[in-house]
Amino acid sequence: MVRTSGTILQSVRTVGSVRHLVRQRTIHSSDSMIDLRSDTVTKPSAPMRQAMASAEVGDDVYSDDPTVNALEERVADMLGKESAVFVPTGSMSNQIAVRTHTEPGDLVLLDRHAHIVLNEGGGAAALSGVTMRPLAGACGVFTPEDVIQALGRAHPFNPPTLPSPPTLLCLENTHNSGGGTVWSLEHLHAVCAVGRERDLTLHLDGARLWHATAASGVSERDYSEPFDTVNVCFSKGLGAPVGSALVGPKPVIERARRFKQQYGGGMRQSGVLAAAALYALDHHRAELSRDVENARRLAESLAAHDAVGLDTSTVQSNIVRFEVKMDSGVFATRCHERGVYMLPNGQHGVRAVLHRDITDADVVAAVDIMSTVLDEAQASRVG
Repeated sequence: MVRTSGTILQSVRTVGSVRHLVRQRTIHSSDSMIDLRSDTVTKPSAPMRQAMASAEVGDDVYSDDPTVNALEERVADMLGKESAVFVPTGSMSNQIAVRTHTEPGDLVLLDRHAHIVLNEGGGAAALSGVTMRPLAGACGVFTPEDVIQALGRAHPFNPPTLPSPPTLLCLENTHNSGGGTVWSLEHLHAVCAVGRERDLTLHLDGARLWHATAASGVSERDYSEPFDTVNVCFSKGLGAPVGSALVGPKPVIERARRFKQQYGGGMRQSGVLAAAALYALDHHRAELSRDVENARRLAESLAAHDAVGLDTSTVQSNIVRFEVKMDSGVFATRCHERGVYMLPNGQHGVRAVLHRDITDADVVAAVDIMSTVLDEAQASRVG
């Protein structure tokens, strides 16, 4: 899809027929749907498909796929680490990291709404046998004091064999459930420093680290520097159809390769997929700032509606989380019927994610549809 330029206000003024046309939208064609469920719904572009079709391949289980090897070298260098391993999904990358850094019974500290906690099928318990100590962060960001409090203080009167041994501290940047929250580099370093002082291994779930960089201007390398391992995803925002990578020191990544195979992640001619990731890194990273800007525009427009609860200061990357004064499931269904696809969360919460297949005009149309649904709901209650 070709992106358009100009501000949302300009689009509203110049596209006089938009408000009429969006009310006539149907869902008979997937091309007419404004899909804001996730930035994973993007379709590979024609040039990306060509790169995939022409990729040089080998057998990655035998480590002789040249395109996979090139991607792993590229990502490790980008993030300032020694080595990387290409895996099918971000969840697998995170779960391999947890297993690599821990033994069964160990304690993992992380935000209570972390992707590892909420959206990976209980993998850490099932695959690594670890226990979680969720931290009560604000929009996914916790403090050094939160870590210190969770770890407690040793005393000779207390047998050290009673508690689960704390081993791993995980951060998520950007933070999905927090609404795309971007960690400041200073705050991230402060939390990591406490982890180091307590002899914790550090893992960053950077599935959307690219967006953190696009929003803050801090490089992916600088964000990654304090961590032992980092997970990055190529299908979230960058537009590749499949794939993530785990990066870290070579001995750690060699151990991670064992668990990749154990978890069923061994792939053969996966250079076809790695080629898409390489193309995305070369051609799509620079465009992510547009998604961040479109998220801000969407948030500002929605916040002006009296049936929407949204603090625009929490919209820091490409995710917009808001509340509506109606049942969120009903709201999502009615929006979908008119051509906007979003995910309801809880009784009133909704998530919308901006991505490379969404244009400025799509944002205008989406706001109009959402406003119409909310207006109709308010009118029916008054009536």
